[in-house]
Amino acid sequence: MSNRLKLTAALAAVLISIAAGSASAETARIFWKDLRPATQPAAESVGLPMVAAKMPDRGETLSVNLRDKAVQLAGYALPLDRDGDLVYQFLLVPWTGACSHMPTPPPNQIVLVTPARPYRMSQAYQPVAVTGALEPGMEKSQLFILDGVSVIQSGYTVRKAEVTDVDRVPDTITLPANSPWSFLNKKKN
Repeated sequence: MSNRLKLTAALAAVLISIAAGSASAETARIFWKDLRPATQPAAESVGLPMVAAKMPDRGETLSVNLRDKAVQLAGYALPLDRDGDLVYQFLLVPWTGACSHMPTPPPNQIVLVTPARPYRMSQAYQPVAVTGALEPGMEKSQLFILDGVSVIQSGYTVRKAEVTDVDRVPDTITLPANSPWSFLNKKKN
């Protein structure tokens, strides 16, 4: 009987640790500000475009406290690798026009995303939410644009990401009305 009691207690302990592990593995909803140091000004403070060259650390200071944590971040998808409307890899950026129509945001404001399965995208800068394990680390990607190739450095990667459409990005940056890129503010129907 004591062996049976020990076995039951051991099984209960295993089940409790599994339940505690799955509770701690919950997805945290993060925002773009969480990817940069608190001392780094937001894009609105430095004036758009937020250019890495304007920053003392060139935007390369990353938030390592998010390493390997399951997170969800909303932003705008800019395809890197696609076949028709199926996208195999994209950059997640905090505002429309980033990287192709205006200067590139700092690396700590760009996430390289590889979806768990090809994602069907109808347009560039489609608002999406990405869920997965966030891995800090500099990566370079080639973005093919109309007038050539641009090398973009991202500060974070999410592989095997779940990608879902969203209606809006909660912490998006709206370009000032006098910006030459203000046409990007227009709502898409």
